[in-house]
Amino acid sequence: MTASVAAARRNPYLTDRRLLVEPSILSADFTRLGEECRAAMDAGGDALHVDVMDGHFVPNLSMGPALCEAAHRAVPGAFLDVHLMCTDPGKWVEPFAKAGAGHIQFHVEAVPRPAALVERIRALGMTAGVVLNPDTPASACVDAIPLVDTVMLMSVHPGYSGQRFIEGVLRKVPELRAAMRPGQRLMIDGGVSPETAPACRAAGIDVLMSASAVFGAPDYAAAIAALRG
Repeated sequence: MTASVAAARRNPYLTDRRLLVEPSILSADFTRLGEECRAAMDAGGDALHVDVMDGHFVPNLSMGPALCEAAHRAVPGAFLDVHLMCTDPGKWVEPFAKAGAGHIQFHVEAVPRPAALVERIRALGMTAGVVLNPDTPASACVDAIPLVDTVMLMSVHPGYSGQRFIEGVLRKVPELRAAMRPGQRLMIDGGVSPETAPACRAAGIDVLMSASAVFGAPDYAAAIAALRG
């Protein structure tokens, strides 16, 4: 995938100001990945979230570029948001760009000085985001915020889907908002469900990531509508 193709695809973070819901394919049935991706988008998903775990930064292994490419082939019009839970995210920027990613997110805990990494991401036609773990203070990413398009709060300890939502992370929202430009999007990932989404919306979150609450539901459209409120 070339930078021009990535840039040409509609980026919901830049074009859509409403609350967005991103189904995370970590909880999809991988034996039916293409069907699952199409169903989630047809049910009202605004993008697909791809969780990448390296077994080092987090205690689990998950998807690589080949799986991202498979999702891109299955739903070529879907915007793919790749969340790099990796000790060395820079190693994976180009492979995921070629695999169809439109947005790359990395952890401030892994890249405390991200200017060069953001420049590489943008050079490949993608937008960039920074992520904070539950125990990381908002102040840790204040220097990175002017460089990126999105900021994401982890509301579980990253590594596995289906964990309990940590509501205390929402206390970081005011400090982050004070440092963000009006056009930047504030995201949350982990334990987001129809039960926890109202608190996220009330706090001012713009983008809700949800894995098991969508892919574990009998009706994807109803689950996405409930998340959107």
